[in-house]
Amino acid sequence: MEKEALLWKKLVNEKAECTACARRCKIPEGSKGFCFVRQNKKGRLYLENYGILEAIQIDPIEKKPFNHFYPGSYVLGIGTSSCNFGCLFCQNKNISKMHEIKGHYFSPEDIVELAEKNNVDGIAYTYNEPAIFAEYTFDVAELAKRRGLFNVFVTNGFLTDETIDMMKGKIDAAVVGLKGNGEQKFSNKFEMVVSNDPVKEALKKMKKNGIHIEITDLIIPKVGESLDACDKLTKWISKELGDETPIQFTRFYPDYKMNEYKPTSMESLKLHYDTAKKNGLKYVYIGNVPGNEFENTYCAKCGSIAVERFGHYIKKWNINENNRCAECGESILVKGRFNKRQEHIKVLK
Repeated sequence: MEKEALLWKKLVNEKAECTACARRCKIPEGSKGFCFVRQNKKGRLYLENYGILEAIQIDPIEKKPFNHFYPGSYVLGIGTSSCNFGCLFCQNKNISKMHEIKGHYFSPEDIVELAEKNNVDGIAYTYNEPAIFAEYTFDVAELAKRRGLFNVFVTNGFLTDETIDMMKGKIDAAVVGLKGNGEQKFSNKFEMVVSNDPVKEALKKMKKNGIHIEITDLIIPKVGESLDACDKLTKWISKELGDETPIQFTRFYPDYKMNEYKPTSMESLKLHYDTAKKNGLKYVYIGNVPGNEFENTYCAKCGSIAVERFGHYIKKWNINENNRCAECGESILVKGRFNKRQEHIKVLK
């Protein structure tokens, strides 16, 4: 379904500047932006895949991955075709690399009704970059909020002020996925011609607007595992976003056009973990390695396990009703209520 976009500016000679992401594509009449789903028609910009979804799935929120936002809850995840990045390691390549619109149409009402029917707690805009279909996400999110559901963005963070302003009051939380310690301009292996500064500015603005922020950092062997970059990044996070900002260093697995690379070693991931802890971050994780001890949440004061996890599931919850460590009483960052619906959760108090 086609719908006129909201995030754009009119330029001379019937050009349109898309303001959905920080690429700010200046699109001639009859052409499309980098993402292929936003097209200039007679000097006006249209979102061509409004409501046409390629992916719909129910997941635990920890799979997004959020560790501190409505823990134990479930979300209805939705995604469309294409993306605004050209990563050669993409694991959702079947939809993100598609330059034609495919899928099935779901109105915002359809999505919210589907969420309610399946008794989920919120809606996640995920699988591909939600900024490229922002107008649809905000229509869904506004309706979802009225029905008591939360909304979360799973994004590369390459956002504009205009998009973040529209997120305010609709999007409750965002997990921002960095690519190689946030150094998105370090190698043509990634087919990226973008710098990381817009991502940092977006992180600061989202936090200022009251959006809960968590960060993932995909550690790619050899080309994206610089400890110096990790040191700079985690110092910046501690200073600009706060030492309670959760960060997860994620294991890379070969995919798409980077199959010659090996999975990230646990040794490298642990060095990144240690660097972040050295720089004062309280909630640091190692992800994509199910069963490792660093996917748990530890109390920053007494060091006891506040939340024990295996993969995307919670095994034990050792935080009291006031969101404090059950062992020493230290405050633990938890946004939203803890949901005990996941199977096998043992609640300790």
